[in-house]
Formats: sequence, structure tokens, C-alpha cells
Amino acid sequence: MDTRKPDIFDRLMHLPVLNIFEPFYKKHKEMLLYLFFGGLTFVISVITYAFFNVSLGMNELVANIFSWILAVLFAFFTNRIWVFDGKTNGAKEFFVQMINFFGGRVATLVVEEVILFVFITKLGFGSMVVKIAAQVIVIVLNYVISKLWVFRK
Repeated sequence: MDTRKPDIFDRLMHLPVLNIFEPFYKKHKEMLLYLFFGGLTFVISVITYAFFNVSLGMNELVANIFSWILAVLFAFFTNRIWVFDGKTNGAKEFFVQMINFFGGRVATLVVEEVILFVFITKLGFGSMVVKIAAQVIVIVLNYVISKLWVFRK
């Protein structure tokens, strides 16, 4: 039996009309919340990348690193709190969890940087199109890393 206190998303599912989706939500909560927060992380990543790369004219690889920092900070806290319920006991466990999260994200940053380098720098594809395509690949890899390594129960 789940003894956790209902979060804001659990309470939303009790609202009229939304309550018809509650059984589906309860069964697929983690995936639905990952899609929601992953989508928001995607938006943060793409918008900040566009700002750094398109608006400021920053090199695509450097712009991607800056957008990655902002997106990963957002993702860590939302994934930890709502998606994977990554409670820890004390500062040491918290920092181990954070280091594992950022370590996994560094691995997918390398994948994304290689994709950007090959398709934008070497092959001349459009910066935003490649960034968006790379983000789709990264989101899937990040879920697997978070589920199997960082927030495993």
C-alpha cells in the first residue's frame, strides 16, 4: 500500500472531470509525470539554446552547454520531487543522488554534443532542427538512466 502523502498531481486527479482519468494516472504516474516534466525540460533546453545560439550568435556547442546547465538544474529537482520520488536520508545521500543525476546527464550531453557537431558543424544542417531532434534522443536516454541508476528503488 502506498503511504506517501498525495502530491499536487494526485490532488488534481480528484477534481471533477479529471477523476475519470485517475485509474490510468495511478497506473502510469511515473511515466506521465516524466513526459510532463521532460516536456518542460525540453522547452527550457530549446528556448535557452535558441537564445544563446540564434539571438546571441554563440557557437552551437557552447550554447548547448549553457542551455544544458539550466535544463538539468530544472530536471534534477522536478525528477527528484515529483517523477521518481527520490527522497534521501541526509546531505550525503542527497549529494550522491545529485552527482549520479548530473553524471548521467553529462553522458547524454556528450551524445548531444556529438550529434550537434556532426550534423550542424560538419554537415551544415539547421541548428534548431538538429537541436530538437537531439533532444528527443536525449530525453529517452535520460529516462532510462534516471530510472535504472539515479532514482532506483
